[in-house]
Amino acid sequence: MAARSAESRRSRWAISFADLLLLLLGFFVVLYSSGARRDALLGSVGRQFGGKPMEDVVELRAAELFVPEEAMLTPAGAARLYTLARRFGGKAGGMEVASRGTDAARHRFDDWDLAAARLGAVARALKAQGIGSERLLIRGLDQADGQGGKGQVIRIAPARTPRK
Repeated sequence: MAARSAESRRSRWAISFADLLLLLLGFFVVLYSSGARRDALLGSVGRQFGGKPMEDVVELRAAELFVPEEAMLTPAGAARLYTLARRFGGKAGGMEVASRGTDAARHRFDDWDLAAARLGAVARALKAQGIGSERLLIRGLDQADGQGGKGQVIRIAPARTPRK
């Protein structure tokens, strides 16, 4: 009877460990499938465990800022970038401008050129609003599909690494 009790304790431990592993697997599957919301989800999980919140991260769909198939800002897009420049302008440190995904282009640009031109246009608009070029850090183009098939997404955030 004592041998059976020891065996029962070992199997309960293994079941608890397997439950923990399945919970972790489920968490990472949800995290992977969340796509565009990944940074927000990681930030909220980090805050729950006492980490620093991911503040001042802004993701904008390029289609909402630019004329279709062009790298020219619409008046509404220029106003949105003006608001962001005012928001980030008074803060110390660098700013990171990055791009994920592409929009379809047919005329003057191909998809990659359009995404790069739009990324540069955002950086130039922020610079024109008083953000010094020494503070701007432009990251490369991530060709991954932006926000689950919704085109190019431009991310503006505090720079992760200091600019030299």
